Amino acid sequence: MGQGLWRVARNQQLQQQGYSGQGYLTREHGRRIAANNAASTSHRKQAQGGIDIYHLLKARKSKEQEGFINLEMLPPELSFTILSYLNATDLCLASCVWQDLANDELLWQGLCKSTWGHCSIYNKNPPLGFSFRKLYMQLDEGSLTFNANPDEGVNYFMSKGILDDSPKEIAKFIFCTRTLNWKKLRIYLDERRDVLDDLVTLHNFRNQFLPNALREFFRHIHAPEERGEYLETLITKFSHRFCACNPDLMRELGLSPDAVYVLCYSLILLSIDLTSPHVKNKMSKREFIRNTRRAAQNISEDFVGHLYDNIYLIGHVAA
Repeated sequence: MGQGLWRVARNQQLQQQGYSGQGYLTREHGRRIAANNAASTSHRKQAQGGIDIYHLLKARKSKEQEGFINLEMLPPELSFTILSYLNATDLCLASCVWQDLANDELLWQGLCKSTWGHCSIYNKNPPLGFSFRKLYMQLDEGSLTFNANPDEGVNYFMSKGILDDSPKEIAKFIFCTRTLNWKKLRIYLDERRDVLDDLVTLHNFRNQFLPNALREFFRHIHAPEERGEYLETLITKFSHRFCACNPDLMRELGLSPDAVYVLCYSLILLSIDLTSPHVKNKMSKREFIRNTRRAAQNISEDFVGHLYDNIYLIGHVAA
């Protein structure tokens, strides 16, 4: 769209000057350019749902404003979408220009809830003088603090009344937040197993294929880089949650949490085997089926074969 607008503006300039790069334009050629410009403008109006962006560009008051559109001239929804891509610092700078938009509480409320989907304060009666703009700054500050020291970050949220001192509330906050450093989060969850328990129960794996469910689990709760007690705890909790979400499937396949635990470990080892450049002799599908059924005898051969195909085609379950 930007290139199209540039060409329209350039053609208009050439028409007014009466010449092109190769020589003077004829009047007939100028009339054709004008007709094309009018058709282009009409088409843009229809494509933009009645919003004539070209008219906004043409309405610039001075040459210094060239290339910029006043956000206050756009529909509020479009302006809010543009500002939502800015961080806290840039938003403060933008507020110096677009003061009316910057003071709109709906903008700041949307920014808060799109980045931090759950906070205890959302469900409370706001105190006197409450401002979502101030809350956004506090949430941004708290997230930075968490990424440096998780315990201090959580304490900051509690001290500001943003989070209640409850494992379930902390788990919901972590589950719905996109700005927390995953390495620091892994350390925090390893220390706070009560929060980890509640975080696991927030996942719904109903009707999901086992490898895909495991990928979703490790996207929220990142696996450790080495095997150990924490990885075993994660897989154990996942196995019980997966079985609880799919009781009919478990009865149909004859699987138990222990069998799902074995399958999860097999999938992780297979993922490493197939994706690691250091492993030259990759495990074949027949070998995977034989090794897995040796550890869990009641599992169907077809089901284990589908597990192998999923890892082969999609990739690592804990990348």
